[in-house]
Amino acid sequence: MEVKPKLNLEKSLALFEEAKKISPGGVMGIRRPYNFIEGEYPIYIDYGYGSHIVDVDGNDYIDMLCAYGPIILGYREPEINDAVIEQMEKGFCFSLVQPVQNELIKRLIKLIPSAEMAILVKTGSDATGVAVRLARGFSGKDKILRCGYHGWHDWCVEVRGGVPKTSCELTLEFPYGNLEALEKLLKENKGEVAAIIVTPVGHPLAKPVSAPPAGYLEGVRSLADQYEAVLIFDEIRSGFRVSMGGAQERYGVTPDLSTFGKALANGYPLSACVGKAEIMKEAEEHVFISSTFFPNSLEMVAAMKCLDIMERENVIDAIWKSGQNFLDELNNMVHNSGVPATVSGIPPMPFLTFDKADDSYKKRRVRFFTETIRRGLFIQPYHHWYITYRHSAEDLEKALKVISEALEIVAKEYPA
Repeated sequence: MEVKPKLNLEKSLALFEEAKKISPGGVMGIRRPYNFIEGEYPIYIDYGYGSHIVDVDGNDYIDMLCAYGPIILGYREPEINDAVIEQMEKGFCFSLVQPVQNELIKRLIKLIPSAEMAILVKTGSDATGVAVRLARGFSGKDKILRCGYHGWHDWCVEVRGGVPKTSCELTLEFPYGNLEALEKLLKENKGEVAAIIVTPVGHPLAKPVSAPPAGYLEGVRSLADQYEAVLIFDEIRSGFRVSMGGAQERYGVTPDLSTFGKALANGYPLSACVGKAEIMKEAEEHVFISSTFFPNSLEMVAAMKCLDIMERENVIDAIWKSGQNFLDELNNMVHNSGVPATVSGIPPMPFLTFDKADDSYKKRRVRFFTETIRRGLFIQPYHHWYITYRHSAEDLEKALKVISEALEIVAKEYPA
């Protein structure tokens, strides 16, 4: 199999050099080049269309990272953009709220099992931060038990620069799928735990998890009740992908609070904390939540139209069907290649990781993702991928062909 030449990334790299002089690290967080394959991936995107992105050097890619999840339909959706432009003509940032806020919240309450009330915010970190603050206010307790990635705020990251040690000490982590470990923490911190927050499905995606382990979510629910802790489902990723009502609807376990975002507005910045009225009402008097931009209406209009399209066209069913076919083919491909790698995830969110079978696993990973990006497939080595509604059969067939070619090169260069 032919090894593809390196892409022309001249403009991207020049922009990055400029950015490093004016912004810390050039770009922030997970978008920094070291989270990809440095020198092989673009750093700046010019535009997107459907399921594709085009970088500033003109390279066109099938995008399966999808802005880390917000793109559920595709790029440049005319119906959504038209609705946003119409709202823009009215204005969208005021000292008071606009009626679309009520319309969207009523819709979320109808769709999501745990939603009796809702607070609309902007980012996933906003939503999980609101949920934790509500839980603490309602329970009168401070400690949080967490499982999964829940954002960048002090309460949910490890001790590092700028994060007070005392804040981190109030948050304790437990492994996914292990009820005994969770119960041990609850016993050790009895009477002190305000909330248990867990990503209900797909964490960590590096393990072959196709659904929550049998009885796991039910067990977490039971333990939360037993130890009088608020149960929070972080559905920032799974919401409007696993089902319209999230993983809680598909798997039949209802939390006290839950957070939704990413796919809610197809790329427009909007998230929500929803849950039981008795807990949500803490925000009326006892819990402070405020932001100048939380009431902005463009994102809410985008969400309403996004939900319209998803319901009208049965988007979730379509994504699960195409995603299942993709996962099945990927499994067969990896098995037949002989490359020590593991396929994991659920149909809307597939992933491939390289097993630590020997000292060459990192080299295999670098070679694989180098060959996939050179062939026009945009996926990430350290983050799961996504299937969108606009991924055509041809897109996914080409993606599998690219993966097959990359695996063939890896198998040849680094045999197990």
